[in-house]
Amino acid sequence: MSEFSYLHTMLRVGDLDRSVAFYTGLLGMKELRRTEVPEGKYTLVFVGYGGEADHTVLELTYNWGVDKYELGSAFGHLALGVPDIYATCERLREAGVKISREPGPVKFGTTVIAFIDDPDGYKIELIERKPR
Repeated sequence: MSEFSYLHTMLRVGDLDRSVAFYTGLLGMKELRRTEVPEGKYTLVFVGYGGEADHTVLELTYNWGVDKYELGSAFGHLALGVPDIYATCERLREAGVKISREPGPVKFGTTVIAFIDDPDGYKIELIERKPR
């Protein structure tokens, strides 16, 4: 057993309300906690599918006055499992979410994936995981 545990991933966002609405309203995460740091001029919002004691979560960091970031070429994507990728993509498309890779099997494999973009352009891979 490792001494390490994976706690969270942090993304810098340009519009905190827009990002919280995307992750909670469209992707079904819950806002777990919010911290305003006036002396540092930033706000942190932690969102996820379960509490931080038992789940890895997402930290959305808003640096006051910064509305856009260069995403760079090192970051790849976040990945989320969904039971029906086609229905999920259709629901997200109807809500105005950009589907950057339509659902379908991964090249040279059978796993069905799709990619969407969050409001800041971060890629999110959706992986179909049928209920067992």
